[in-house]
Amino acid sequence: MANYLKQFQLPQPFDFHRGGAINQGILAYETWGELNSDASNAILLLNGLSADSHAASHGANDTSGWWEFMIGPGKAINTDQWFVICASSLGSCKGSTGPCSQNPKTGEPYRFNFPDLCIEDIARAAVLLCQSMGISQLHSVVGPSMGGMTALAVLLNHPNYVKNLIHIASGMASPPFSTAIRSLQREAILKDVNFNQGHYSADSWPEEGMKFARKIGMLSYRSAKEWRERFPRSLKKIPNQPFGVEFPVESYLEYHANQFIHKFDPISYLYLSRAMDWFDGNSYAPKGSNPLANLELEKALVIGSETDLLFPTLLQKELHQSLTEAGCDSQLVITDSIQGHDAFLVDKDCFSQLVSNFFLKL
Repeated sequence: MANYLKQFQLPQPFDFHRGGAINQGILAYETWGELNSDASNAILLLNGLSADSHAASHGANDTSGWWEFMIGPGKAINTDQWFVICASSLGSCKGSTGPCSQNPKTGEPYRFNFPDLCIEDIARAAVLLCQSMGISQLHSVVGPSMGGMTALAVLLNHPNYVKNLIHIASGMASPPFSTAIRSLQREAILKDVNFNQGHYSADSWPEEGMKFARKIGMLSYRSAKEWRERFPRSLKKIPNQPFGVEFPVESYLEYHANQFIHKFDPISYLYLSRAMDWFDGNSYAPKGSNPLANLELEKALVIGSETDLLFPTLLQKELHQSLTEAGCDSQLVITDSIQGHDAFLVDKDCFSQLVSNFFLKL
């Protein structure tokens, strides 16, 4: 993987949407396929909160990416035809500059001295990356979850830069339930005694806070219907301590939380989570007006899942309506996937077919 990870130097200074700036900022990114002579086959993939640039492998000896089934030769996003770009989000801990990165002024991590991060900052950094490659207009932007918000921020702030959109499991703004979930996750991290106002270390990591945050998130990523099918009503074992793990679903949450806690930086999690809650695409127009009215978008595919708790289908329906009213040829698909918000990562056949059909018709 390391051979395919590239770095893009952001302009100095890089100014943030809510104020503040950084110097020597970078985006870590990867690409698949070949950019054609007129740079007209570029697809920008914008990722979710905890995902990174490694969306797919680059060959048989490379590790699988987070969207492995979707990207590659002959797959739904066919890299024999398309040039795909995916960057780790600005603010993340996956190679791009974020609050856990070293501040060149002090030689210490930024921590809470990192500027307030907005989805608009993530979008602008990604656009600058694409422009640095000579791409004057993206053929398509694909964005699931937080990436869907980032895609909308690209459209709203660069209205002529994208021809087509695939928007998955997201919306113009976070609904109250989604914000409440992320608020609890942030609180769990902040209240961990080892968090220490951001001055934690590898030896004193806020493990409990990150574990609880991940468990809360996992409950919202999947659906009650899936839990019923995967975890029948039965005891797993007799706990070795009072109120210890005894049900299969508890064991599942514990295992996956433990797998996550050292793979993502706590402060980056806080910043990206808050950026999602701050984003409001509707604020780009007066109340009652369509914020997407001035877009020059040709086609869009908006996908939601009936079982998604974080971004319920009302949000995708409203976005589809706004796109249609703006003159975009928009298609809305609501799947019956049982995997909730994570369906785009898990329901391979369904989502591969939807994305493949969209690109075949362009």
